[in-house]
Amino acid sequence: MASDDDFEIEVPELAEDDPMRAFLPASFGKKSKETNIAAQINRSRRAANEASATPAAAKAGQSRRQEPIQNADSSGRDNSDDSDDDSDDGDDGDDYPVSHELVLRTHTRAVGTASLDPAGGRLATASLDCNVNLHDFASMTPSTLRAFRIVDPYESKRSAPSSESHPVHHVEFNPLSGSVFLCVSAHPQAKIMSRDGDVMTEFVKGDMYLRDMNNTKGHISEITTGTWHPTDKNTCITAGTDSTLRIWDINNKRSQKEVVVFKSKAAGSAGRTKMTAVAWATAASGGSNVLVSAALDGTLVMYGGNGPFTRPAGEIRDAHKPQTWTGGIDISADGRMVVTRGGDDLIKLWDTRKFTKPLVSISHPSTSDHYPTSNIRYSPNSTSIVAGSATGHLHILNPGNLGPEHVTPITPGSPVITVDWHPKINQIITGSANAETHVLYNPTKSTRGAVDVMSRAPKKRHVDDNAELTVDQSVGISGDAIVTPGAMAGSRKAGVTGTGRSKDPRRPHVPQKTPFQKSQPDEQRVAENIPLARMLHEDPREALLKYAEKAQNDPMFTKAWSKTQPQTEYAELSEEEEEAGPDKKKAKR
Repeated sequence: MASDDDFEIEVPELAEDDPMRAFLPASFGKKSKETNIAAQINRSRRAANEASATPAAAKAGQSRRQEPIQNADSSGRDNSDDSDDDSDDGDDGDDYPVSHELVLRTHTRAVGTASLDPAGGRLATASLDCNVNLHDFASMTPSTLRAFRIVDPYESKRSAPSSESHPVHHVEFNPLSGSVFLCVSAHPQAKIMSRDGDVMTEFVKGDMYLRDMNNTKGHISEITTGTWHPTDKNTCITAGTDSTLRIWDINNKRSQKEVVVFKSKAAGSAGRTKMTAVAWATAASGGSNVLVSAALDGTLVMYGGNGPFTRPAGEIRDAHKPQTWTGGIDISADGRMVVTRGGDDLIKLWDTRKFTKPLVSISHPSTSDHYPTSNIRYSPNSTSIVAGSATGHLHILNPGNLGPEHVTPITPGSPVITVDWHPKINQIITGSANAETHVLYNPTKSTRGAVDVMSRAPKKRHVDDNAELTVDQSVGISGDAIVTPGAMAGSRKAGVTGTGRSKDPRRPHVPQKTPFQKSQPDEQRVAENIPLARMLHEDPREALLKYAEKAQNDPMFTKAWSKTQPQTEYAELSEEEEEAGPDKKKAKR
C-alpha cells in the first residue's frame, strides 16, 4: 500500500435531529471538563433585583413614599412630587451593585457590624456571638465560603472556658493602611487588631472612682462605637456610655490623646448621657475635618475635626427623640451633609453650614431597640444613601430628598442591621439578624471581591472528603487507618513536635495524656507530683506513736533543760487520808 494513499473512515449517516449524535465523539484525546463561569455567576443572580420584584419590596417602597414627615430642601420647596416621579416605575437594579449576591453563613447569631479593608480583599464581620470572623476573598471558592479565622477578642481575659465574653459592637478597618482594624466590644477597653486577628493594642481603662472625666486616662464604662481619623492612620476615636469621646494614638495605649466631655442639658441627667454614634470625615477636596456625634438624650453635636474640643461648633438639642438610640450617622464626601438614623423611626438630613434644623425628615422603621448597631451609610461618591430596615429590605435613598430610589429584599422577615458600600470594588455588604452576611455585587460594575470568588472553579472533592462515608463516627477515624502517637488532629500544639517533646530545649518533657489518664492518674504519677501523697492512706495515730520512744529518750525541745529540771516531791499522806480518797478529804476539811 502506497504511503500517499488516502484513507477514508466510514461514518454512519445520521439525520440532523438523531439523538445518537450525542454519543459520537467530537474530537480525539483527553478531554478536560472546564467550569462554566458564566453559568456559575448566573446562579448567584438574585431573584429580586428590582424594587418592584416582590410585593413586599414594592409595598415597603410605597409606604415610604406615602408617609414623609417633612420633605423640603433648603429653599423651602416641597420635593415630594419629585420623589414620586423618581420612584414611580422603580429604577433598574443594574444601576446599583445589587443584581447578584454572595451569602456567608459563618456566624451563629445576629451580624451587627462588617467592614472591608481599603483594597476590598479582606472582610471582617462581628456578631452577638462575641466573635470576629475574618474572610479572605482570595482564598474562597463557591464551594468553600468560610472564614479563615474566628477570633474572640477577649478570650484571654476569661478566667474559665464557661465564662461569658462580650458582644462586639463595631469593627472597622483602617481606611488608609488596612493593616489593622478597630474592634469595639461591650467593654471599657477598645482594641486594635491586625488583619490576621492578632491583638496589637488594648487601650487602658480609666479610674471609675474619679468624678471628673477629664482626669481619667480611658473609658470607665462600656464603649458603644468608634471610627478612624480620615487623614491620620495612627488616630482613632471611641464613644462611650460615660458621656465622653476619646481620641487615641494607637501607638500609646496608656492614655488617650484627647478627651471630649459632653455635658448633657437634659433634665435629670446630671450632666451625663450615653454617646451612641460618632462620624469623622473630611472633604474630598482637602477641606477641614468634621466630627459629629449623637447622644442618648437626643442631642446632635458637631466639633471641628482638628480641635479644639473644649466647645462644640454646633449643637442641636432634641435632634431625635430623647432616650431613643441613634445608632446611624454618616457624613457626605464633601463634608457638608450629615445623615442620621434615630430610634424614633426617623431619618434626617442636616447641613453642617446651617446646623440648626433638619433639611429633610422621613419615616423609616428603626431596629435600634433590639440591635443598637443599626447604621446608615453614604455611597462612595455620595450620590446615594443606603440603609437596612426591620422588614429585611435594603433601601437606597436619594441624598437630596431621601426618597426611595431602590428597595430590594435581602433577608425578608429578618432585620438588616448593618450596611456598607465599598468604594473600590463597588460592592455592598449587609449583616442581618438571621446571622447571614450578604455581599451584593454586579458582574459588570463591580470588580474583585465576590466577583473573583464566583469566577473560580469550585474545589474538586474526592469521595474520601466526605467523612460520613469513610469515617467511623463512633471513633472519629477510618477503620483501616494506622494512627501513630501524636499524629491525630488536635494532638499537636504550637511549639511541640509530633512525639510530644517541646522544640524548646529548656522546657521539660510532657508525656502524652490518654483520656483515661486525665481522669484516673496512676499511683506513681500521684506519688511523684503531689506532695505528701504517700500519707493519704496512713493512720495518723500510728505515725505519731512511731516517734514516742525517741521523743522520750532524746527530747528535741526540752533537751537543754533536762539536767536542770527540779525533782518533783509530793507530800506524804497518812493511812486515813489514803483510804478516804480525794472526795472525803474535801468534806473533812
